[in-house]
Amino acid sequence: MKVNVEIDCTPEEARTFMGLPDVGKANDIYVDMMSKAMKGVSNPDQLTEYAKNLAPMGQMGMKLFQNFVEGGINAGTKAAGKSSKKKSDD
Repeated sequence: MKVNVEIDCTPEEARTFMGLPDVGKANDIYVDMMSKAMKGVSNPDQLTEYAKNLAPMGQMGMKLFQNFVEGGINAGTKAAGKSSKKKSDD
């Protein structure tokens, strides 16, 4: 049995419903600080080095995040492949 539930709400309503904190102010401060910091970056190598220094756990944290994103992409690709294969088998 498969049951799908669709809820129509705003992102703020969903956040409140799930009990997640409002991080809007913290995000605004972070974006402002990053914008100010990026004004001094003049080439891609400088940007890469700056990002490595800012990332949690440095380069290891960036690699961990990259693996996380690639894993999600791979899982989504596999799920899409199974779905299309199942439909073609019907």
